[in-house]
Amino acid sequence: MSNQRASIFDADDLDVSSFAPKRGPDTAAPAAEQVRAVAEAANFRSREAAPPPPPKRVQRRHRTGRNVQFNVKASQETVDAFYAISDAKGWVLGETMEHALAALKRELDSQTA
Repeated sequence: MSNQRASIFDADDLDVSSFAPKRGPDTAAPAAEQVRAVAEAANFRSREAAPPPPPKRVQRRHRTGRNVQFNVKASQETVDAFYAISDAKGWVLGETMEHALAALKRELDSQTA
């Protein structure tokens, strides 16, 4: 068999009778551990998909009749405390906001009285 590539423009039929599927594992191939070690040493990035990151919080979707969105910029500590209170009491976020506003109103009313 010659080492030259076959031309697609040759009119002669190409003899492919010597091609056959492999009958077993390639004994000349290096072990998977060796390939992995060489790849890691060369900083080769794997093409395998990385596992998806875990969700930060549990989705909170409840049918409550609250249909107006309220966006507020706050520090991470404030947001974490808000979620912690909601989780501890088992409230949805809108319910936590309503309780917080009621408490603030009570405090402000007691200061003016």
